This record gives sequence, C-alpha cells and structure tokens, in this order.
Amino acid sequence: MAKPKTSYRTQKKTRQGPSPLLWGGLAVGLVIVAAIFITRLGSPQEASTLPAEISVAQAHEKYEEDSFFLDVRTQEEWNDYHIPETTLIPLDQLSSRVNELPKDREIVIVCRSGNRSAQARDFLREAGFDQTTSMAGGVSQWRSSGYPTVSGP
Repeated sequence: MAKPKTSYRTQKKTRQGPSPLLWGGLAVGLVIVAAIFITRLGSPQEASTLPAEISVAQAHEKYEEDSFFLDVRTQEEWNDYHIPETTLIPLDQLSSRVNELPKDREIVIVCRSGNRSAQARDFLREAGFDQTTSMAGGVSQWRSSGYPTVSGP
C-alpha cells in the first residue's frame, strides 16, 4: 500500500514545534526554580528567621524563652546596671571573642540605646550567626519598661 503523498506545504504546516501549553509549563517551571534559587542564596540577613531588630517587649519574650542575651556595652556601663543572666562582651572585643557565643541558639544583642547592638548583629551575621537580632531602645528602655536589671559586676 502506497503512502499518501503530502506536499511541502502540508509538511510545513505539521512542523509547528512545541505547543503554547508546553511553553507555558516551561515558563511556570522556570519561575519556580528562580524563586527557590533566590530564597536559598539570599544574604545572611535574609536567611535569618529573626528580624534584624526587635522591640523591648519582644526581647523580653525572647528572654523568657531562654534566648542567649549578649550585652555589647562597656564594663563600666554593665556595672551600673544590666539584664540578669546576660553575657558581657564589649563591642570592641567581639571579633576576638566570637568563639564564646552559641551558634545553636537565638542571640538577642543589647547595648545602651540600640546602636552598638545593631553593629554587633551585622558583624555576627557576617560571621555566620544567622539567629541574631538586636533590641531597639537598648537596656535603657528595658529598664524604664520595668523589666529586671541588676547592678554590679
């Protein structure tokens, strides 16, 4: 039995390439892959589940949950008053004492007003401590909010 003859025009019409449905599926797939890629390769700050900064009330909740509290003020400021059960590592010593910090716990960083703690947070995030945040308002606002403080070394 002989094959029916098809003209060049007929052959050309049947060679249309992938269907629009296939192209649409490929486009959706590429968008999903791009979203996963961007999510996984974000900066350390984006990878953290903690916000960059939290309020004093939020910090108190973290305190009650037994998060690690790091105070980056000076020894003199610490002696004046500090949050009980916090660890003092002055900001200017942080880079040489970073090995004293836990990598497996959330770290809330505090200072007097919030400026030095933000610097410490950024440094620690760059050093691979993804679960870090700084407390806005600092220990001054913590104390004026009525949360516990102690004096002395």
